Amino acid sequence: MNPHLTRLYQLAQQPSRRIIGLMSGTSLDGLDVALCRLHGHGPATRLELEHFATVPYAEAVRQRIREVFAREQVSLEYLTLLNAWLGRLHAALVNQCLQQWQVSPAEVDLLASHGQTVYHAPAHQHQQPGFAGLNATLQLGDGDHVAVGTGIITLSDFRQKHIAGGGEGAPLAAYGDFLLLSSPHEERLLLNLGGIANFTYLPRAGQAAGTAFSTDTGPGNTLLDATVRQHRPGLSYDADGRLALAGHMHEGLLQELLAHPFFAAPLPKTTGPELFSPAYLQQAQAHSGTLELRLEDVLATLTEFSALGVARAARQAFGARPALRVYASGGGAHNPALRAALRRHLPACPLATTEALGVLPDAKEAILFALLANEAVAGQPITMGAGRQRVPAITMGKISLPG
Repeated sequence: MNPHLTRLYQLAQQPSRRIIGLMSGTSLDGLDVALCRLHGHGPATRLELEHFATVPYAEAVRQRIREVFAREQVSLEYLTLLNAWLGRLHAALVNQCLQQWQVSPAEVDLLASHGQTVYHAPAHQHQQPGFAGLNATLQLGDGDHVAVGTGIITLSDFRQKHIAGGGEGAPLAAYGDFLLLSSPHEERLLLNLGGIANFTYLPRAGQAAGTAFSTDTGPGNTLLDATVRQHRPGLSYDADGRLALAGHMHEGLLQELLAHPFFAAPLPKTTGPELFSPAYLQQAQAHSGTLELRLEDVLATLTEFSALGVARAARQAFGARPALRVYASGGGAHNPALRAALRRHLPACPLATTEALGVLPDAKEAILFALLANEAVAGQPITMGAGRQRVPAITMGKISLPG
């Protein structure tokens, strides 16, 4: 038998596995690298985060990705080259982290690589003739290059199976949130404030898993960050929400931003920067006569827009006055302006970060993919949700052998 397949069989029998989770989000700020020790599988999973780092991308790396990021038309040759180049880059960054942590690649059982999303095309959004009802998504950073570059068995391309199983490719957070963060004592909303905002609803542990689900809610940081980059060269985001806190929300612009049918669509739903792009903002400003609005006022309005997207989805799911605990993660969890707006719009929902649950907010998504890899090798597909809120019971991740 191939020794790598023998190794996979052995890993499935072990009581624990050491897995690296990788995440590179739509903010393009860098690669999150989480070295995890995962004990058991399924609802009994226990996780130890041994090491975590966000390795910042150089501006040249961001620029390479932006050449294809959320663009309808790109060079096919460039896209093909970037796929391999990103795989090699991610492998090199993993090796760099392992060296700093004084961990040998041979001491790591598996590597779970999300890759870099460059285009997300749910059926409700692309509307392409001839592809009716087809969801699609594309992540770059080929898993074979990661496996060969690190010498570690790699699982990658997780989102394709979600689509093949009847999902939309996002969000995937429900799986990891359900396994790791369910509580017998409280209902929880696990809110990820990344480029796109999404949340997972978790009933009390022991209740029917059929009520758990995940949904995107609209933009998180994507429009905020893009607007800062456009108007403040040298800045990549609004640190501590200082610019937004210095501005005033414009009601006319806010209503134009909220006019898209996405916000009235039934849950769950998914979206991306392909829809909520700088062009979307510019069109809303043109319609509301706010093209000359101060940057601070635009950012204050966009902050309100992101918070209202979350609040509207929560009300859609849980009634006019939702009352459950919210635990935030992602870059937006560090933004005081966004947190304040969320508290205004969800006054009966106590807001904390996932650090209160023992999970670093910045590491949560990388941890998720380590969990998915652990389930792929040692677990069983999990059934969650029902009807439109069904979470496909599938095993995710394509396996790349290092030799």
